[in-house]
Amino acid sequence: MKKIKNEAALLKKAIEVGEKYAMNRGYKGFSQTNAAKQKVESLYRLLVHDKLVQPLAKDQETQVNMKHKLAIWISKQLPKDHELLK
Repeated sequence: MKKIKNEAALLKKAIEVGEKYAMNRGYKGFSQTNAAKQKVESLYRLLVHDKLVQPLAKDQETQVNMKHKLAIWISKQLPKDHELLK
């Protein structure tokens, strides 16, 4: 797995955008007590279900890989000149 430049910031943006996407899909939203781990896994599974993200192999479904997938997903959604992609 190749490390992406600004991966932590991209993940934060992916969670932000992913939460809005989930709410538009009818999810009631995440509470303040939800851990980032839970948000990452929930958003990853929603995006896989909606066929917006290629699923990982079952033996590769770790937090690190899910975070990486979310970072890749958001990097493809942002405009090419976005500051996080520079």
